[in-house]
Amino acid sequence: MATPYVLSRSGQSVLATNKLIRNTYTLLSMTLLFSALMAGLSMAVRVGPGAYLACTIGAFALIWLVLPRTANSASGIGVVFAITGLLGFSLGPILTMFLKMPGGAQTIMMALGGTGVIFLGLSGYALTTKRDFSFMGGFLFVGMLVVLGASLLNIFFAMPAASLAISAAVVMLMSGFILFDTGRIVNGGETNYVLATVSLYMSIFNIFISLLNLLGAARDE
Repeated sequence: MATPYVLSRSGQSVLATNKLIRNTYTLLSMTLLFSALMAGLSMAVRVGPGAYLACTIGAFALIWLVLPRTANSASGIGVVFAITGLLGFSLGPILTMFLKMPGGAQTIMMALGGTGVIFLGLSGYALTTKRDFSFMGGFLFVGMLVVLGASLLNIFFAMPAASLAISAAVVMLMSGFILFDTGRIVNGGETNYVLATVSLYMSIFNIFISLLNLLGAARDE
C-alpha cells in the first residue's frame, strides 16, 4: 500500500508536469503569434533576401550562446521572443516571393494548415498517450547530421530533386522531434518550459519552411 509520502510526491510531480505543459504551450502560442507579426512587418518594409540569412544566423547565435545562460531566469523569456521574432522576420522575403507566384497565397495557407495539423496531431498524441519517445533520440540525432550534410552538399550542386528530398526528410525529422520533445515534457525529461518552447518552435518553423518548398514545387509542376 502506498504511503502518504509517496502519494504526495506523485501528486506534486503531476502538478509540476501540468504546470510545465501549460507554461510551454502558452509561451509557444505567444511566440508563434509574435513570429507571424514580425513576418508581416518584414513583408511590409520589403526587406531583401539577405534578411533571411542574417536573421537566421542571429537567431541561432542566441540559441547557442545566450539561451543556455538565461533559460532559468526571467530574461530567458525575452531571449525566446528575440529568437522567434528574428526567425519570423526572416520569413518575410520568402513569403513575398511566394505571393508573387500564381497560387502563392494558397500555397502558403496549405503549408500553414499542414504544419498545424502535423503539430497538433503529433503533440496531442504524445500528450494523450504519455508514451516515452526517448528511444528516438539517437535516430533523430543521426538524421539531423545526415540532413545537415546533404544540405551543405546541395549548396554547391544545387539539385532541385535533392532539395525536395531534403525538405521531405526535414518534415519527417521535425515530426519525430515533436514526438520526442513532447514526450520529454510529459515524462520529466525536460523541466524547463523556456527550452521546451524553443525546441517545439524550431520544429514547427522547419516544417513550415519545408512544406512551402514541397508545395511550391508541386504547384510549379
